Amino acid sequence: MQDRFGQHIQNGFSFLNGKKLLIACSGGLDSMVMSELFRRMGSDISLVHCNFGLRGLESDNDADFVKAYADSHSIPLYLQKFDTQKFASDTGLSIQLAARELRYNWFEEIRSQNNLDFILTAHHADDNLETFLINLSRGTGIEGLTGIPARNGYIVRPMLAFSREDIAAFAASEGIEWREDSSNASDKYLRNKIRHDIVPLLKQLQPSFLNSFADTQNYLQQTQTMAEDAAIMVYQRIATENGDEISFDLDTLLKLPNFASYLYQWLREYGFSAWDDIAELTAAISGKQVHSPTHTLLRDRNRLLLFPRRETADSKSYRIDTTDTIVNFPVKLEIKKVESISDVSNTVIFADASLLEFPLEIRRWQQGDTFCPLGMGGKSKKLSKFFKDEKIPLHKKEDVWLLLSEGKIVWVIGMRQDERFKIQTTTTTILRLTTE
Repeated sequence: MQDRFGQHIQNGFSFLNGKKLLIACSGGLDSMVMSELFRRMGSDISLVHCNFGLRGLESDNDADFVKAYADSHSIPLYLQKFDTQKFASDTGLSIQLAARELRYNWFEEIRSQNNLDFILTAHHADDNLETFLINLSRGTGIEGLTGIPARNGYIVRPMLAFSREDIAAFAASEGIEWREDSSNASDKYLRNKIRHDIVPLLKQLQPSFLNSFADTQNYLQQTQTMAEDAAIMVYQRIATENGDEISFDLDTLLKLPNFASYLYQWLREYGFSAWDDIAELTAAISGKQVHSPTHTLLRDRNRLLLFPRRETADSKSYRIDTTDTIVNFPVKLEIKKVESISDVSNTVIFADASLLEFPLEIRRWQQGDTFCPLGMGGKSKKLSKFFKDEKIPLHKKEDVWLLLSEGKIVWVIGMRQDERFKIQTTTTTILRLTTE
């Protein structure tokens, strides 16, 4: 296996040559064999070991075992003991996910602080098969069936081409010592049930199953790449990006026979998982929304809008006194006395000071608000109707602030002044109000 491994590195992982490698070493069979393979190749390696404290003395003995191996071969070692139970409780994660979070965060911390190039983990072909079956049993898209990636940024998995049998045979023939994790014998976890009961049966039915499975995953990866390429081409026709917002043209999207598949490809990186709800959103009325932990997808007339989730709308009101000339929060305003009118726009208005009763108020708009839009001869209009006529996107309404005097709207800030406070021929004091 040493020769096969060396050729494997040259063929597919030559970028590791001459680099500083950090090997995740649990003390188990897989990581001990990988450590020994790279050591014998003369690679510049360090070991990193996490003691999660989940198996009491056994966990401590694993750490001592790895330390003894590192010391005997003068290999730098980074050791850390975690209170995994407490971290899981504090974060609400399962023990397995908590351990994974602690492990990879600390690996990266060690790598970056010590100027190491790559982190190596000893995942092998059987791990790949087990992950495939776990994802298949839970339901997944094609990316969940394409396997553990051989490289993900700084994390590299050079053992994926080798089976558990290959690794065990090499350890036996070379006298490589290793520690057995007692939890591997338990069927408490789904992965262990698959490892003990399902995978052996598959190999019994088809002795070359792992090789056939590797071929299948290669075909799936090619299909996934093709799907991603198609999604990019369709995205360019249907999506319009504007800052942190993306608009999807529904009229064009719904003409595609597999439109839901394209939405899946585009939205999964934003944390969405409620795919049935998203499909239903394409036929819903305006205003319906689906949320991920970080983003909102909104049906707005003939489009879907994707944008980062906003904090809960501020329901407070903010006071402006007669002495205030600059307001920085919740919106930026400048209030200044001027002699004449100039440069009127949505962001600059002029009001008759005598018609304003201080303190003024700034607040969010509310359902039922009405005002008299400038230019409509004093006719009253519901703010919701104004938004509709002006084609203000539904999600943009959440950002609208009002300037009020004694409860009357003076200005839909940044959009339209109220007719009742405009400059007249009898006006003696003019206030200019400006927003950014």
